[in-house]
Amino acid sequence: MTKKRKNEQEVTTIAEPITLEETTPTNNLRSNLEEIKSYDDVVGYILRSSTSASIDLRDPGKIIDYAILSSSAIDASQELSELFGLGNAKSISVEGKSVKMLSLTIDENKISLFMEKNADSEKILKKLRSP
Repeated sequence: MTKKRKNEQEVTTIAEPITLEETTPTNNLRSNLEEIKSYDDVVGYILRSSTSASIDLRDPGKIIDYAILSSSAIDASQELSELFGLGNAKSISVEGKSVKMLSLTIDENKISLFMEKNADSEKILKKLRSP
């Protein structure tokens, strides 16, 4: 008597992974910034997280100037808040002759918006803080 061996084959089906585009707070923030950037009196913005930065300005030749201003203002506001025991600043505003800057932190993101002096910064703040 002979034994017959059956050939067993395993069939493995590999499905392609499904990718779902999640709406993250950062995606909402970026879309809000893009909408704000379209306002007539907004010059541009700088968005910095712990891993990346986005800069969108009307005049790309001034990127370094705006980046230095943004970083210096945020650092100075933190130092002044600590020095005078003010707690965390929700936002800071710096006004020049023709341009003003609004800086704030949302979650882990540091945002600086540059606008003409007559811009409505309250309207912009409400838009940024909306979900």
